[in-house]
Amino acid sequence: MDPTDLSLPPLAAAFVFGLLGGAHCIGMCGGIMSALTFAVPPSMRQPGRLAGLLLGYNLGRIISYMIAGALVALLGSVLNHALDGIALVLRILAAVMLILMALYIANWWKGLLRVEVLGRSLWRRIEPLGRGLMPVVKVPQAFALGSIWGWMPCGLIYSMLAWSLAVAEPLRAAAMMGAFGLGTLPVVLATGMAARRVSLWIRHPATRTLAALLIIAFAVWQLWHLHSMTGMDDMASMAPSHH
Repeated sequence: MDPTDLSLPPLAAAFVFGLLGGAHCIGMCGGIMSALTFAVPPSMRQPGRLAGLLLGYNLGRIISYMIAGALVALLGSVLNHALDGIALVLRILAAVMLILMALYIANWWKGLLRVEVLGRSLWRRIEPLGRGLMPVVKVPQAFALGSIWGWMPCGLIYSMLAWSLAVAEPLRAAAMMGAFGLGTLPVVLATGMAARRVSLWIRHPATRTLAALLIIAFAVWQLWHLHSMTGMDDMASMAPSHH
């Protein structure tokens, strides 16, 4: 089975990556969730209204992930048609980025932060649009804010986008990024509602280590699959032809 084919196992893997990457999401989006909650006037802080705002924000955020994944996959498709052998390079890059994601989640190495520099120039241009929407008191505002904040520079998202680049099929990449975003949803929503138990669990060193090992195992499986495929191709090319 091709690990870049988005049948159920890879989609489930993308969801798990989002779920286990929740410790990073707490740091990146937890403050936004709290600000979104406390910016609402006290007279309007009914549980139903706050839940609607948080869901609207996260729906916008996840849709922005899906759009980014589709755009990157489109680029991957163009590269695949323009350059021979680039597909293998992109798949290796995707596996390497997943390993970097794992190292970051486990606090073993923070080199992935350097990748976030790539998106800072774009973020400087669109971030003021998000601040202009505050305070958020309506669901459409929350959705618009989430759509903007979904483009915040994030090494974990860039790792998933590298996978989207290797997939090179916009619809499948969008589905994968959607699964990843849904995986982040429980932790981000719990953070916005000040659920300390979830935060402590996801930040626990054992949880981070387990998450890292699972992601590394998946990346190594990808690399092994690619190696076996290229080995089979080499054997096929060396086989004598019969006329």
